[in-house]
Amino acid sequence: MKIKKILNNNAVVVNDHGEEKIVMGSGIAFQKRKNDIIDPSLVEKVFIMDDPDQYGHLQEMLGTLPEEEIAASEQIISYAEHELEVTFNKHIHIALTDHLSFALERIRKGTMIQNTLLDEIRILYPREFQIGLHAKDIIRGALQVDIPVDEVGYIAMHIHTAWKNAGVRGTAAEMAAMIRDLAEGVEQATGIVLERGSANYERLVTQLENILRTDENGKLLSELNPEIVRIAKERYTRAYVQAIEISGLVEEDYGYVLSDSQRVSIAMEINRINTRSTNGNIS
Repeated sequence: MKIKKILNNNAVVVNDHGEEKIVMGSGIAFQKRKNDIIDPSLVEKVFIMDDPDQYGHLQEMLGTLPEEEIAASEQIISYAEHELEVTFNKHIHIALTDHLSFALERIRKGTMIQNTLLDEIRILYPREFQIGLHAKDIIRGALQVDIPVDEVGYIAMHIHTAWKNAGVRGTAAEMAAMIRDLAEGVEQATGIVLERGSANYERLVTQLENILRTDENGKLLSELNPEIVRIAKERYTRAYVQAIEISGLVEEDYGYVLSDSQRVSIAMEINRINTRSTNGNIS
């Protein structure tokens, strides 16, 4: 590998048998110049971007952002890959580093952004959230910046998106937002506002996620038997009408059409909360 361009002390553009690549490694460019040969043992990551725009963006980012910020982002990514036992798509190196850079700039200016999906992220993506908490420690140690828990949630979302590659229903953030709106619809139907962080709210969010979950072919994993759907419609008539109203709002806002089975499942959640409230077992 022969150096074509030095981006920073830890990243260079190389010519590898006629193919251009970006390679990264700790101190890989130390005391190096253009046309010098790279020691292969120092290479930790290799990037070959199929998308010229992304490839150019990565070069620009590595050449302009502070090296310590890039190193912190790479440390977070490496930790996440190890914890989840996966290798992420290369786009995470751009997305997370970009996000971290903007977040640090906001924090230094005293501008805070509330993560309105924080409770849902914590419930839906616990492994990714724990990685976000570890990222908080990495950033504090490497950059002497204490990021708020809202940013932990945003990092968790980036990790989840990279891990699951968004899935057939859109981005992880959109799914979390849709579940939040469904939960609020259930609360409005029952007239009960569940305390965020409570076991009852966590159960509702988890149940709604199960109701929406599909396999890789888009088939619902928790689809109810047609006979159960028929009986439930008769037994929980009012709750089912409320579930139809909730599903209509979701379709309008997200373009996601809930099936009869999903509406019945939501109706059963409405009925469950109403019943537990009557018995004094919910808050």
